[in-house]
Amino acid sequence: MQKSIGIWLLTCCALVFAMVVVGGVTRLTHSGLSIVEWQPIVGTIPPLSQSDWEVLFEKYHQTPQYKKINLGMSLEEFKGIFWWEYFHRLLGRVIGLAFFIPFVYFLARKGIDRPLGLKLTGIFVLGGLQGAMGWYMVKSGLVDNPHVSQYRLTAHLGLAFIIYAAMFRVALELLLPADISHGNIRLRGLHRFSLGLTTLIFIMVLSGGFVAGIHAGRAYNTFPLMNGHIIPPEIFMLEPWYRNFFDNMATVQFDHRLIAWTLATLIPIFWFKSKNLPLPGSAHLACNLLLIMLIVQISLGIATLLLVVPLPLAAAHQAGALLLFTAALWVNHQLR
Repeated sequence: MQKSIGIWLLTCCALVFAMVVVGGVTRLTHSGLSIVEWQPIVGTIPPLSQSDWEVLFEKYHQTPQYKKINLGMSLEEFKGIFWWEYFHRLLGRVIGLAFFIPFVYFLARKGIDRPLGLKLTGIFVLGGLQGAMGWYMVKSGLVDNPHVSQYRLTAHLGLAFIIYAAMFRVALELLLPADISHGNIRLRGLHRFSLGLTTLIFIMVLSGGFVAGIHAGRAYNTFPLMNGHIIPPEIFMLEPWYRNFFDNMATVQFDHRLIAWTLATLIPIFWFKSKNLPLPGSAHLACNLLLIMLIVQISLGIATLLLVVPLPLAAAHQAGALLLFTAALWVNHQLR
């Protein structure tokens, strides 16, 4: 039954991946504030009549996004942004059911022991927190500012990656037991190196959340310099100084670039070290994939920046971040 549980968890990972991509598109199309209520049950049913649409549209009229950005928007234009947010929320509900129902089934079949049960219960609780965090994020854009808080957006994104990592890790433990002995001190060092890279990738994801939250990708659309500067002169223009790391476009984008440059240096070093160690073929494959995904992700990031954040590239860049993170998690598992 362990194999079935592992496959179920990987399926849930695929759904979370889709959720991250749809969430990125929802943000990029400014659709996230189109639904102004959180109705976990009733909200599953979309508008079915013209009067339903008119009621929803009237509620949207009261939002700062409509008053300050989309004033005069037609009902048909509203439907365009509504459906992205609706499918984003619907997918969240689908993920909840896709996790909960098999979880209960495997418990009833006594296929889950206590340690695994605790892990899966923790993941389920995180999923519930993620739904609440999503609404908490949306609420920040329904008061005065027609944009959601970059802090809440980043927390929402980071929690999605944590849930994904937890499910993926447990699935790998069930499906692919590690077969590397840690008697070799060089292998232990490489494993610690991989954990450090995974942490740095996660930090880069969080920095990307701040880039998205304050639309920093639409500034300094040059590479490798930032409008002719290695370090932009505006980097500490806000007071107090620490606000620059979260509210200043120059600083936020510079930090994101700096982390990317660091990974662009460290991952090839890691890959080279892995080539000189007696690893199984699957471990070498994981290390190769990590390097490949780094190249793809950096290429997507540069293209997104230079072309001023076109929707397809920006969505692919967000998806690429999760794929790079996945490759790092797989490397961790192979080396542990």
